[in-house]
Parts: sequence; C-alpha cells; structure tokens
Amino acid sequence: MGDKANAHPGAAGRAVTADQPSSVRNVVLVGHSGSGKTTLVEALALTAGAVNRAGRVEEGGTVSDYDEIEHRQQRSVQLSLVPIEWGGCKINVLDTPGYADFVGELRAGLRAADAALFVVSAAQEADAIAGSCRMVWEECAAVGTPRAIVVTHLDTARVDFDELTRVLARIFGGDDPDAILPLYVPVLGPQTPDGHAPATGLVGLLTRKIFDYASGERKENPPDDAQLPLIDEARNRLIEGIIAESEDESLMDRYLGGEEIDLKTLIDDLEKAVARGTFHPVLAAAPAAPGAKQGLGTVELLELITRGFPTPLEREAPAVTTPDGKPRPRITCDPDGPLVAEVVKTSSDPYVGRISLVRVFSGTLRPDETVHVSGHGLADRGHEDHDVDERIGALSAPFGKQQRQLNHCIAGDLACVAKLSRAETGDTLSSKDDPLLMESWTMPDPLLPLAIQAHSKADEDKLSQGLARLVAEDPTMRLEQNQDTHQVVLWCLGEAHKDVALERLRNRYGVQVDVVPHKVSLRETFGSRAAGRGRHVKQSGGHGQYAICEIEVEPLPPGSGIEFVDKVVGGAVPRQFIPSVEKGVRAQAARGVAAGYPLVDVRVTLLDGKAHSVDSSDAAFQTAGALALREAAADARIDLLEPVAEVQVLVPDEYVGPVMSDLSGRRGRVVGTEQAGPGRTLVRADVPEIEIGRYAVDLRSISHGTGRFDRSYARHEAMPPQVAEKIRERTES
Repeated sequence: MGDKANAHPGAAGRAVTADQPSSVRNVVLVGHSGSGKTTLVEALALTAGAVNRAGRVEEGGTVSDYDEIEHRQQRSVQLSLVPIEWGGCKINVLDTPGYADFVGELRAGLRAADAALFVVSAAQEADAIAGSCRMVWEECAAVGTPRAIVVTHLDTARVDFDELTRVLARIFGGDDPDAILPLYVPVLGPQTPDGHAPATGLVGLLTRKIFDYASGERKENPPDDAQLPLIDEARNRLIEGIIAESEDESLMDRYLGGEEIDLKTLIDDLEKAVARGTFHPVLAAAPAAPGAKQGLGTVELLELITRGFPTPLEREAPAVTTPDGKPRPRITCDPDGPLVAEVVKTSSDPYVGRISLVRVFSGTLRPDETVHVSGHGLADRGHEDHDVDERIGALSAPFGKQQRQLNHCIAGDLACVAKLSRAETGDTLSSKDDPLLMESWTMPDPLLPLAIQAHSKADEDKLSQGLARLVAEDPTMRLEQNQDTHQVVLWCLGEAHKDVALERLRNRYGVQVDVVPHKVSLRETFGSRAAGRGRHVKQSGGHGQYAICEIEVEPLPPGSGIEFVDKVVGGAVPRQFIPSVEKGVRAQAARGVAAGYPLVDVRVTLLDGKAHSVDSSDAAFQTAGALALREAAADARIDLLEPVAEVQVLVPDEYVGPVMSDLSGRRGRVVGTEQAGPGRTLVRADVPEIEIGRYAVDLRSISHGTGRFDRSYARHEAMPPQVAEKIRERTES
C-alpha cells in the first residue's frame, strides 16, 4: 500500500459496472459539516478519470450536482452516490451530510457501505473536533464499520499534522490510541511570505517513499538524508501499531528482538487490521489545483480503499426473516443466490419521479423484473407497512445529475431504481416467489415539532399528498395528526431538517404552508369538590323540553379519567334518561369547562332531578347534564394539567452542570444521573412538555453538538397557577 504509481483509472462518460462482489468497494464519507467531504469526492473522481480537469462530467454538470436545496444552502442535505473505477475495482463513494440534523442520511450511508472514510478538517480546533466528530465516530463504531481518517484543509496556516494526529488518537482512540496512526505524512514546500508552508507531497511511512504532487501529477522520489530520521521515528510507531493488531502473535517478539519485518508482511497485516476495523490509519488529502490531474493524497486514498477496505464478501449481511417474522438462514453475498436488496434512500426527480437507491445483498437485480416489497412499517411516523409486488424500472448509476443505465446490479453493488411507487427507505426487495424481510436499522427519533397548516384552500387539497411523499422520502420525519389539538405536526431532527422539509413542500411538491405555534395536549380537572344543577326547561308552543338534574363532582387521582355514578332514588330521574345525563356530562367534559381543554380525573355523581311525563327527552337530559357540569365548574377551582415527559439526556461529563441547570430552568426535576460509558453521563429528569418544544435545538447549543436526548410521555400533572393563568389569558384573547 503506497508503493504503486497510477492504477488504471475509470473512463469518464460511461457507467461503471461490476461483475464480481470481490471487485466492489462501498465506502461512505462521514465527518462534520464543512470538513470537505464533497470536495474530496470530486477530487477522487478527478484522479480516477471520472471527470475532466474542470471537475465536470462528460455529459455536463459537476459531480456534486445533487439537489437544488444543497446549492441554495451551500451544504449537503442528503445521501448521494458517485461510482468510480480504480485498479480494476468499482468504488461506490457515498457522500453524507455532516450536519447533525441529517443523521438519518448518515445511518443510511453506513447501512449501504462496508467501510468509512472519516473526514476531519485541519482548520478545526481540538475542542471543535471533539464536539462535532465524536458523535459521528460513535455512530460508525456502533455498527462496526471499518474506518480510516482523512485530514483535509492542509492549506490552513499553522497546521501541525503530527499534533493533529495525536489529538485524533486522543479523541477517537479510547482505550487504544495506538490504533490511530498516520500512514502518510505531508511534505511541506517553501514558506510563503505569511510564514505558511503548504503541503506539496506525502511520505509513505512503510515504503519510505516521497510522493510529490507539486507538478499537479503524482511523482515518486526517494527521501534525502535529512528526512530519514524523522521518517523512521514515525515509521517505527506505525510498525508497532500494526504489529499490535496482527493476528501473528509471534510478530511482536520478533520485532522486539531486532528482526526487520518485511514490507509485504506489514502491508498484509495493515490491510487485514483495517478491514477488521481494529486499526484506523490517518491520511491527508487536498483538492487538485487548477489544471492539475490529481489532488494531493487522492491516489493513496484510492489505494487504501481498493486494497485495505473490505469487499462485500467480508461483511456479514443483516439477518432476514419472512414478512411474517419467521427466521430464515443468513444470506451470503452471492450473485447467484436468492434476491435480497434494500432501499437505503428514496428521492424524487422532477422528470423521472421517485428514485430508490438500492443495495443488493444477495442475488442479482435486473430491470423489468417483478419483485416483492416488504416493509416494517413505521405507523407512528406516517409510514404504512408494505407487502406488495412491484415491477423494477430502469437501473442506473448516478453521477451528479446524470443517470447512466445499467443492465444489472449484482450482490454487493449499489444502483438506482426508477419508479418504485410503493417501496420506501428501509424496505426489502426480494423474489416474489420467496419474499424476505431484512432486519431494519435504527432510525433516529425526531424531537423537534413543526406545526403547519395549508396557506390556502388550493394548498389544503395538496397538503396531504405532499406530506405523504415527504415522509416517504425521509423516514426520520414523523407525521402526526394530533387528535387533541387538531394540529398537523411534522416532527423533525432540528432547525436545518425543518427548513429542508418546508422548502421541499414548497418547491418540490408545490404546497405552501404556514408555520403555527405548536400546542401541547393540556387537560382540566377539578381542584375541589363542587355541586351543580342543570335546568333545561323550554315551553314555546308545541312539544316542550324539560330536564333537571343535580350532580356532585369530586377530583380523582391522576389517570382515573371520567367516572359517572348514579345515586338517584325514588325515580326522580327516570331510568331511561340516566344514560342521557351521563352522555351530556361526558360531552361537556370533552369540550372542557374552563379553558377549553378536556376534563379528566373526576367523579360525577348524579344525585337528584326532575322529569316531565311529556316534555322530557334524551336530548333534554343531555343538555341538562352538560349545564350541571358547567355550573359545578363555575363554583370550583379548576386546575390545568400539562403533560410531563421523562427525559434522558446523554452528554459528556463536562456538560452535566449546564444541562442540569438548563433543565431546572425549564421547571424540570432531575431524578438521577448515572455513568454511561467513559466520559459520558446520563441525566434523567421529568420536564413539562411545554418547556421542551425546542430542546432538540437548545441541547445542541448547550453541549456544543455532543449531547443527545430522548423523551417519552410520563403523565399529566397540575400546572403552576402563574403559568396556568397565562395560558388562560391566551385562550380568552
């Protein structure tokens, strides 16, 4: 690794295909926003010959032409695929958004890939790297994805690459910082007038060769005598790190005994350790200068991907069952095996329609064949369960805005499928004669509510369909039709996620919506015992109305609901009208008795009443029951009940104090803390839901992007009088 010149590049302008899983590499680029992932994708495509020197695809457009929203916002907002060819391998490069709001796209990329390039900007301070990158690193570690680290923005002044690699080892190394070591180190050119020495090449530590990019094309040179001592110091650390991860236990003893370990053994062990995910080499890269054929470090990255990253054959596929949940044998990456593929991303094209990015785990996917679509269903997020047959449309490989046609897609490879009208992200495609369902990956829980309403009658007609298409593309969103507040609520992951949702509704689906304040489901209850009399007597010619009832209302413990008790004696209220009184009481309770919120947790006892042999009716006693409850409420203290959530906040230890202080300021009660791994604390608290509407945004600010939380409904409890009074004032106005 690192001793090759240019491997055979892929040709621009044609679809890159694969005929064997062993020749496929699926790699996802992850890292913080602004780290240069998309620029790196373009640099790799240029080096591989997939684009010309201007960075343009042969048919027109650039490799990064993905989404109009991305152009306007100047950041990636969705997972994108760029297939390139290098060294006889097809490399599917998946570019993910770096912003925390789009963690769903990151998880989809990790599902589709077999390894990750973790991109870190040298321009960031150590604290910023720890804050923005640690969570992403943990996402990769959670699913066992092998990783290498790529340092970008080497042109930033005062970059100390050695110090930066030590910072990365400290942040990401955990108990084994020696598993994160540089494989190449930059060679600095002459200093500029401002004292900055730009990187002009790289030193391959294992081979002791210098790869010079100063001319715009990679050239191999030997080191001079002054460079060797510095190279050997870093080289020895690297060799010790590789040997520590070697499966050959005798290798360390031989090395410590003074034996010179041959280069082939070291490279083989390095490649195995990288593929296993136990060693994470650090490399450096920079985009090509104007007119250059290659960007600094891009050849080395492509060699690492093709030689060090695992093939699809080396990665275990997710478990499968039948659609009704019966276990099936684990599938293997065999192009001749049963078809099992998964939709990892769903998007819309204004000309083609719905496009599904699919990873094939077994078998071979072909155009125009009929497959079975099985889906887990996410009913709480507006996604229906799927169990239908669909016909595959055209298969293609994306490149910027271009779609290059494919004849097939084998196990281990990725392709785009057109016009799958029912399949959504996370659904399984399999043989219609032997339907299967893959184990799902975990979707992040959206915790930022966005209450919306149609801007006009015309928009109202299109809103339902637009929202359905929106959540079909993005399963990290949750659509809620709140029965208590009668609001349409779109739950998002953060402000940026919310902005993208609104823009897609407006520009992609032609639906104008207005954002309205989000309401929580408040309740009312009696704070004291009270009595009420309902009198509904009308005599205005013809058939009259006559009903009188007397009730007593008393509060019950939380969660009791509405209890109705009949204690009428002597037939004062005829038996056939007692259910009518109860119906009227319950109807009034649902409408509320003070601020218009449902009444709960009371016992209503019917004590007495009067009826008329002719004028009494079901409707009259319903009205009397409602009037009696309202009269009782007028003479009692009515408490407003608010929903309280159980909140669990996971943050680095240094942010525990600010988080607890902030929760207290939200009227929260901290009920406990506990260690949740090295340097992490889980804070548990009960917090009124009305106080945490924007907590997804605020926690990110408090913890510098390192905190996460989840919430679940706990109970309703009485709201403080001063807060309740403000709610009542808003209701009356």
